[in-house]
Amino acid sequence: MITVVSKVFALQIPQLIKESLNVVEDYSNNLITDLEVVKSQLIINILYIIGAALLAGFFTFLMRQTLIVMSRLIEFDLKNEIFEQYEHLSLNFYKRNRTGDLMNRISEDVGKVRMYFGPAIMYTMNMLVLFIIAITKMWNIDTKLTLYTLLPLPILSVSIYFLSRIINKRSNIVQQYLSKLTTYAQETFSGINVVKAYTIENFTSHSFTELANTSRDKNISLYKAQALFFPLMLLLIGISNILVIYIGGMQYINGEINNIGIIAEFIIYVNMLTWPVAVVGWVTSIIQQAEVSQRRINEFLEEKPDIKNYELKKSEIIGDIEFKEVSFTYEDTDIRALDHISFKIKQGETLAILGRTGSGKSTIAALIARLYDVSDGTILIDDKPIKQINLDSLRESIGFVPQDAFLFSDTIKDNIKIGNQEATDEQVEQAAKSAYIYNNIIGFSEQFDTLVGERGVTLSGGQKQRISIARALISNPEILIFDDCLSAVDTETEEIILQNLNEATKDKTTIIISHRASSVKNADHIIILEEGKIVEAGTHAELIERTGYYQDIYNQQLEEKLTNQ
Repeated sequence: MITVVSKVFALQIPQLIKESLNVVEDYSNNLITDLEVVKSQLIINILYIIGAALLAGFFTFLMRQTLIVMSRLIEFDLKNEIFEQYEHLSLNFYKRNRTGDLMNRISEDVGKVRMYFGPAIMYTMNMLVLFIIAITKMWNIDTKLTLYTLLPLPILSVSIYFLSRIINKRSNIVQQYLSKLTTYAQETFSGINVVKAYTIENFTSHSFTELANTSRDKNISLYKAQALFFPLMLLLIGISNILVIYIGGMQYINGEINNIGIIAEFIIYVNMLTWPVAVVGWVTSIIQQAEVSQRRINEFLEEKPDIKNYELKKSEIIGDIEFKEVSFTYEDTDIRALDHISFKIKQGETLAILGRTGSGKSTIAALIARLYDVSDGTILIDDKPIKQINLDSLRESIGFVPQDAFLFSDTIKDNIKIGNQEATDEQVEQAAKSAYIYNNIIGFSEQFDTLVGERGVTLSGGQKQRISIARALISNPEILIFDDCLSAVDTETEEIILQNLNEATKDKTTIIISHRASSVKNADHIIILEEGKIVEAGTHAELIERTGYYQDIYNQQLEEKLTNQ
């Protein structure tokens, strides 16, 4: 409605100019003899033109405000929807897709879609309303002249059809290469330590340049197609102007048109249509790119998470865990990580898991947190199948400390409080003391307000691991899982942390995954994994008496400790 009103006022201007020229023509033909009457009529028309232009501008402003703000709100909602979808998708999804591509779809692709809902719709509405009102006015004035003026439009329609198909195909390729560029840059900057350590800056720069050059060529190919629109539109509008002047002039000479103002009015109408017609190419390009981008967005929005929450009602977790003949195979690699594993631990007990790299230790931790679902067998939590436990309740009841400690680019305090957003400063400090990181933190100039940098780059490996332990402890979970989280600390520090953890985990179900026998000697149960199977099981006292992996690794590490002393 606003668009219609703005164009109604804008299209009053050609009619007023026609009337002004007619007054001048009548005066020159002595049909009006009083010059003051001519001046008075011209001044009135000028005031009307100014008023119509101001009103048209005001309603155009309202139209732009409405549509552009709407498109920004759509962009906001779409980004939130995609982000929430990303968070709900399972780990297998992130193994199949690169971070750079995920970022590109939530930024560049959403931006392309916003352009469709904003400028594309706005200019399309503007063009349609202007065409309908202008052509109706032109048709009522002179049908023959209108038909000649619109003669180039079929050529325009055919040109748009063929160019749109080319643009659609090339837009898809451009977006794919943009994702590749984003991914390569993200991976290079994330692994900048490796890049510098192996002095491969020239290699990575050369690879990025090659990728950028290909992306540039694809963009140039796209813009070559887009560039055809504007000169084509302007050529067709120019032809329309020539037709108006020639046909209209001949009609005026032959007396078919009563006054010269009609030709001027038609020329203004044609030129008012110039920008909307010329912008058809740009709008078509936006629509094609938005179509490609929305298709790419929908690929991930339609993705279903592998891990589904079958129990919507909140579950109360005590901490009993049982594996019954559990087997698991990773889909992406087809590696059988666990093969008929069975064990049981009660609430408050500690289970230690040892084994060589790739034996399946971390897979057990991932299955307990239900980051994956088992291929065969059953996992019971408090004597209930794990799928019958509310997924949010399960994960809220678990404090998980991975070997590769991940810290967000934030303060140390906020990284610890991820485990409990409502934690007080005293609780944060106590968690840091239990993780034996408190003295390191207060040694920093900003103490707990120290920014750790992206992925905790400003801290050592051991410091990051201990902050991760503090983050798990502060959440006060029923189940604690430590996945080789002391690998970056020395044995003396490890002993202190383990003593602190014994007190902090007294009433909690605890799973300790480690390569060190010293880390697990106080556990209630110890299992040794080899190629996804349990090959040894028992307590420290029982296993140390048996010939096998545990005895070998314990003696080896004891000898190393004595040697270092």
